[in-house]
Amino acid sequence: MKKLKLVDVICYMLAALLMISWAEIAKADTLSEDPQENEIYSLSFNQDQFPQEYCMALNVYYETRGSSLADSFAVTDVVLNRVEDTRYPNTVCEVVYQGLKDNNGNMRRNKCQFSWYCDGKADLPQNEEEWKRAQSIAWAILKWDQFRGISEGATHYHAHYVNPRWNRSRKGFSITRLGRIGAHIYYRWN
Repeated sequence: MKKLKLVDVICYMLAALLMISWAEIAKADTLSEDPQENEIYSLSFNQDQFPQEYCMALNVYYETRGSSLADSFAVTDVVLNRVEDTRYPNTVCEVVYQGLKDNNGNMRRNKCQFSWYCDGKADLPQNEEEWKRAQSIAWAILKWDQFRGISEGATHYHAHYVNPRWNRSRKGFSITRLGRIGAHIYYRWN
């Protein structure tokens, strides 16, 4: 059985409390006179209503499904750290969709900052429960700054089972490993 560190246990407990309170607040904040509309809006938000939150939720969904809440919040924190870093675009959506394009202006397969975006697969969430979870996390960090800073300034991460070339300091690219949260290892620029 895997032993948990005290910080992991605390993060799990806080995240669980946050998810419960967010669901209650979201339900109360969006109540309408039409009961059918209440049910729809208490479940999720769409791209037209909240485009930046929607982009973040997609990234959380595809990057952290099956991962811990602490890891999911750390991934969202990395996106926001990039938004604040002058080396990256200025909005959540621009950061999430950043990648190399071919001569025709199409995204080059597997040349994106976040692999799910240009893997050639459809980007429509299929698991409703995981999608709601991703939206809750995106909303909580973007609207309420919940767990903002959990990644300690990280601008990069990768799954623990891969070893990308960029994760080692070399001429012109100096990066420091910060540690592992859940399924990902986090880094920041020196």
